[in-house]
Amino acid sequence: MERAAESSRQWTFLTNHARVLIQIYRDPGIRVRDIAARCLLTERAVQRIISDLEEAGYLSHERRGRTNHYHVIDGQLRHPADAGPTIAELLSALLTPPPDAP
Repeated sequence: MERAAESSRQWTFLTNHARVLIQIYRDPGIRVRDIAARCLLTERAVQRIISDLEEAGYLSHERRGRTNHYHVIDGQLRHPADAGPTIAELLSALLTPPPDAP
């Protein structure tokens, strides 16, 4: 009975923080509204995630006119089990198609 409950549990491979960071890495000038639409999140949730990422030192932004321009700060991941690749290396790996992709 317990096994059936475990198998019906839903989980995703990437966190919402990772999804937001990926969108910003792809397009540093992206609007919060567009991140929210692509990640299927509310704008408020995206704003909180961006704030979390900035507080953790993964992200910074500068104001350019009426928009923000983001900068992903390369460095090591925080969790000791994730030691090894940098943030930029991880994001590049996630966004690079395999060599045999069309």
